[in-house]
Amino acid sequence: MTEAEIDHELDETDRQILASLNEDARKSYRDIASELDIALSTVSSRVNQLEEAGVIQGYMPLVDPLALGYEMTAVISVKISRGKLIEVQDDLAERANVFGVYDVTGEFDSVVLARFSSRMTLNDFVKNVLAHPDVEHTTTHLVLNTIKEEHRVPVEIEAEAGSD
Repeated sequence: MTEAEIDHELDETDRQILASLNEDARKSYRDIASELDIALSTVSSRVNQLEEAGVIQGYMPLVDPLALGYEMTAVISVKISRGKLIEVQDDLAERANVFGVYDVTGEFDSVVLARFSSRMTLNDFVKNVLAHPDVEHTTTHLVLNTIKEEHRVPVEIEAEAGSD
């Protein structure tokens, strides 16, 4: 679901619930209700509404990629043949080790973020991408050190809105 498809105006209670779930998505509705001093039924109905509206798109564990053998992260810029952007991006997005595909401005058309278990798997991936008939060329950057990689979206609530 894209941001254009989400038709739900967030109020302060929604934001507080989201902030609480951002801290711990496994937190019980009862704990959230107690923390926010609202009724359990309010938390339950609000979360259901947020899910139905596509604001909450799912729940997942935050897994350390190294624990699964992904020792390398690559940022790959891709130049795509005119008129084939969506097809190529959709193809790249289907690959299991790809965790981000972005439509960008500038010299390249798309940026792909992917994880690899070895130099050989990275090499095979890049050569496979370059073999795509609608890919003109790529530039690959290897991540040497990850300073920050946050998957949660920050939720501003009124008490925090001016604290940047």
